[in-house]
Amino acid sequence: MLTQLVIQDYAIVDRLELDLTHGMTAITGETGAGKSILLGALGLCLGERAEAGSVRHGCERTDLSASFDLAHLPAAIEWLEARELCSEECLLRRVVSANGRSKAWINGQPVTIADLKALGELLIQVHGQHAHQALMREETHLALLDDYAGLRERRQQLGDTYKQWRSARTRLKQSREAGSEVEAKRQLLRYQVEELDQLALAEGELKTLEEEQHTLAHAEETLRETQFAAKCCESDDGGALSLLNQAHARLSALPGSDKGVLANTLAMLSDARIQVEEAAGELARFADTTELDPERLAWVDERLTDVHRIARKHHVAPEELCALHQSLTREVTQLEASDEDLETLSNRVAELRERYREQAKTLSEARQKAAGRLGKEVQQQLAFLAMGKAHFEVAVSPRETPSQEGLDQVQFLISANPGQPARPLTKVASGGELSRISLAIQVVAASHSTIPSLVFDEVDVGISGATAEIVGQLLRKLGENGQVMTVTHLPQVAAQAHQHLHIEKRAKRDSTLTHMALLDEQGRISELARMLGGVTLSEQTLAHAREMLDASQRRPH
Repeated sequence: MLTQLVIQDYAIVDRLELDLTHGMTAITGETGAGKSILLGALGLCLGERAEAGSVRHGCERTDLSASFDLAHLPAAIEWLEARELCSEECLLRRVVSANGRSKAWINGQPVTIADLKALGELLIQVHGQHAHQALMREETHLALLDDYAGLRERRQQLGDTYKQWRSARTRLKQSREAGSEVEAKRQLLRYQVEELDQLALAEGELKTLEEEQHTLAHAEETLRETQFAAKCCESDDGGALSLLNQAHARLSALPGSDKGVLANTLAMLSDARIQVEEAAGELARFADTTELDPERLAWVDERLTDVHRIARKHHVAPEELCALHQSLTREVTQLEASDEDLETLSNRVAELRERYREQAKTLSEARQKAAGRLGKEVQQQLAFLAMGKAHFEVAVSPRETPSQEGLDQVQFLISANPGQPARPLTKVASGGELSRISLAIQVVAASHSTIPSLVFDEVDVGISGATAEIVGQLLRKLGENGQVMTVTHLPQVAAQAHQHLHIEKRAKRDSTLTHMALLDEQGRISELARMLGGVTLSEQTLAHAREMLDASQRRPH
């Protein structure tokens, strides 16, 4: 139940705190006084689209909040708990800036407008003043029947199945149409992979081949220069080792005193002889391992030529061939599996089609049963609304093609006079009749709603006299089981309310502001008199208003 609505700097409201209670609340005021402002602010709290023009002139933003008692709203509690939002209270807040930007909070936590709207649908139902116009669109009839029968969740499930089925059919069609192209691509890829398979280039092999080619190509030069260097070190005829030996021997033969001075030099020559001898040994061993292998060189050259040729063919660098080979192999595997995927996709389409038909059949059966009940209940309400001779029925017929709503077409049929066949509502009802039929349907829908808070925005338009009084009685009866707020211009309706809110414009300096107040008994009498007789309130008008209020409040409901 909506317990409080706080409005700040919205339209022509500077600040308004409105406390609401259980029962029926009538909201009245002269045309243009701002009754729509109240519902507009509530709508923004419930996630409706915001516009910069809703901010009061000269203000930076409008700040709106709505508090709800969740005692009889288990679905809303479950929604909040599923999103880890506090469920002990429910405070919706909406801020709209003068630049049109909007922010929303639930229990102090930032949320999206979509979240606000989703929760709002679980908290309150709004029956607009243009509901009778919506009845002129037959797609509305199906939604009304499903809401009445509590089939919204089933229809949502059916819609999800339909979307999956349609998506699978599209993919299957595309796969079949692309079959020839896929086969051509598959043959090309098979050839490319076979060629790369034959090449069988291993990871890192290219670098090894290039190093081996360099070694083999320079083997003869390496052997010649190595042997020459070894000879320079060890040759008996002018080799470095031979000359070092001679130098060391002659210095060693010097007299003792001179020999002592040259001791450090003799040590260095000894070290040099050792190093040259070791270098000569290393050179000899390297020369022994260096082989001239023209056949191996020719094979390596040919192997590298093949690698570079295939790399150019695929427009990649030679070092990228291994990665390309793996990629093409995966692609071929995927295409090889496409035939199997096509069969799987075909089975999926058949499975979803069967699931859709089963769900649609179950939904259709439920609609057929609910259609009879809805027709009877609306018929009863029409009798209260001075259309007792009219005959109303809900016709459920098969659709020509499946849709996400199912296999049914729903039409509201009406026969305004006995003896006339029932015809589509969109072709028969007059404006006044349409208003009463719309109200009857909304009252029936509201009586079956699991949401205890209902808003009726001038749904009594086009109704007057005794019928208006009956409308008020119907709304009061709904309010006794929950919370009903109704915007009305009819005193017969307003007199039935448990509470009465009056809205008026007040001039304040150079601005105009909306004021709202909860009326006491005398205030209600005065407002009812205004609604009955206009600006000048005679004693007779006030007496009539007092009598109307007393009778409405005393009457058992």
